[in-house]
Amino acid sequence: MALTGIQILKLLPKTNCGECKFPTCLAFAMALAAGKTELELCPHVSAEAKGELSDASAPPIRQLSIGVDDYAVKIGGETVLFRHEKTFFNKPGIAVMITDVMDDAEVERRLAGLEYFQYERVGVTMKPEIAAIKFTGGKDRFLEIVKKSAARPCAVILMCSDAAVMKEALDIIRDKKPLIYGATQENCEAFGTLAKEFGLPLAVIGKGFDEVAILTEKLTAMGLKDLIIDTSSRAVREAFTDQVAIRRAALISKFKPLGFPTITFPCEMTGDPMKEALIASLFIAKYAGIIVLGDITGETVFPLLLQRLNIYTDPQRPMTTKEGIYPINNPDENSPVLVTCNFSLTYFIVSGEVENSRVPGWLCIMDTEGLSVMTAWAAGKFVGDLVGTFIKKSGVEEKIKHRKLIIPGYAAAILGDLEEELPGWQILIGPREAAHLPAYLKTWK
Repeated sequence: MALTGIQILKLLPKTNCGECKFPTCLAFAMALAAGKTELELCPHVSAEAKGELSDASAPPIRQLSIGVDDYAVKIGGETVLFRHEKTFFNKPGIAVMITDVMDDAEVERRLAGLEYFQYERVGVTMKPEIAAIKFTGGKDRFLEIVKKSAARPCAVILMCSDAAVMKEALDIIRDKKPLIYGATQENCEAFGTLAKEFGLPLAVIGKGFDEVAILTEKLTAMGLKDLIIDTSSRAVREAFTDQVAIRRAALISKFKPLGFPTITFPCEMTGDPMKEALIASLFIAKYAGIIVLGDITGETVFPLLLQRLNIYTDPQRPMTTKEGIYPINNPDENSPVLVTCNFSLTYFIVSGEVENSRVPGWLCIMDTEGLSVMTAWAAGKFVGDLVGTFIKKSGVEEKIKHRKLIIPGYAAAILGDLEEELPGWQILIGPREAAHLPAYLKTWK
């Protein structure tokens, strides 16, 4: 039975040193109990405690990452079957297939697509992250494409069954922390040795659960921990069933040989791009760690990215924007000042309408713990004295000559208290709907 956070805390050094990136040992213990971190992050834990905590500290599904910097993809680490039970933590990586039979123009188009197809929504940049480079027999061409990808901002999957060719590719691109794909019954020891030598994650390719489990046990016995599972199913129904069965085996049955994230290939299940996108959406919901597409276009990748964002946003925690002053349309000392809450959707709607108005303005975003204007007002988090204190501390007074502040129409009730908190300011009640802001701002004075 898994230990509770308090039980884990009793085995920790209780130094509150912060070296694990958590503020206290209690916070670290709670994260361990929830499967959100790993015991190795604590530099002071004793060997005896490590042995006792090994099962409790590790998520039932191994968490690992491929790639580096902004294109690092963290997968696995999940602790629940259903999002509403808690939340999902690590969204699946989305990859595009590139083979050594493609010409330079096609390779460049696909690599460039990983940079081009980026979208911002509620403060989050959504993008595909991974180039899956497949060796089909052209060694020189394969290595040439690997070199191209090494210079691009993306994570990489190296798909090659020849250990000698794989080693040459790894020598080129090891610093980008690629995924080695992959170990089979035939090459298990050779690929396991490569993964251990380069310190990289390894995909395990088996025909069904039994073969995968045998391979993962063999590789973990070699000292490898960062494994990704491919059961080789390329029919939609079978692949979907595999994803669900693997998740249930890891979480409910605690079957460690299947306690790893998975990789799926919708690109090998159909030749129709729209059907491929539909299949990919299935695996975003349940429960792929990496999804490899045959190609990426705006009309196929955008809905997948949006679905991924929606599913992997914590349903118990609203998305927020950082508190502060946001200049829009290059404002100056005579530009209007608006204030609203830090619920991300509110911020992006309001800022978008201010931008569309072409009127320069200062948008002051107040921390209301992610609540919308009406909810924050009802909860006492967007009231006159608090808004006034925020405005005084924000520093916006130093940026303007006038003393006029526009508040949301839905917060008109705070007018009196705000006037008392900000003597000398003229408080203006803006429109209730953000869509009416462009017309209002043109006559705000």
